[in-house]
Amino acid sequence: MSNSLSDNYKGVFDGRVGFGKRPAVLVVDFINAYTTEGSPLFAPDVVTAVVETVSLLELARLKKIPVLYTKVLYNKNFLDGGIFIQKVPVLKTMLEGEPLAEIVPELPPAELDTIIVKQYASAFFGTPLAATLTSIGVDTLILTGCSTSGCIRASAVDGMQYGFRVIVPRECVADRHAGPHEANLFDINSKYGDVMGKSEVMEYLNKF
Repeated sequence: MSNSLSDNYKGVFDGRVGFGKRPAVLVVDFINAYTTEGSPLFAPDVVTAVVETVSLLELARLKKIPVLYTKVLYNKNFLDGGIFIQKVPVLKTMLEGEPLAEIVPELPPAELDTIIVKQYASAFFGTPLAATLTSIGVDTLILTGCSTSGCIRASAVDGMQYGFRVIVPRECVADRHAGPHEANLFDINSKYGDVMGKSEVMEYLNKF
């Protein structure tokens, strides 16, 4: 039996969901905490992914494609963080007014963009995201942001479970380390959506 990942998954976990008719772009947690040197959450690869995402958002807005953002914020008693914030105490920096919790200046939300506040990994859990996308007829979710092994993976799984075609442009997502980043891209592409180059996603958006 072959030990090759591609051979092992071939014919079982190698399907494609493809693009649908109505896309939206979701920017997950591209906040200063991941791009500011000295921050406990700083990840250099996220800085690169932010830069790659600039042109994607520019094209989406040019084509009148909805752009939505998420960021994480907690109450000062942290009760809304539940077990998650007990497991990852560094998240206690995510408070209203904390500069590290703000969306990165390279990707400023436009006036008509939607910003969703979340407390857990998935952009869908405990938020109006699914209802918002459904109400405007979105069937294809282009997923950007960080981190690949956390909020991107969780959002990809839930996105598929809510009936959306999940598309991940690999240059526009990042993690703290290449190992979990690549492993989770592999899993997302195998089971929950399509991972592809940014150029293919841009080609799709250009059709609108």
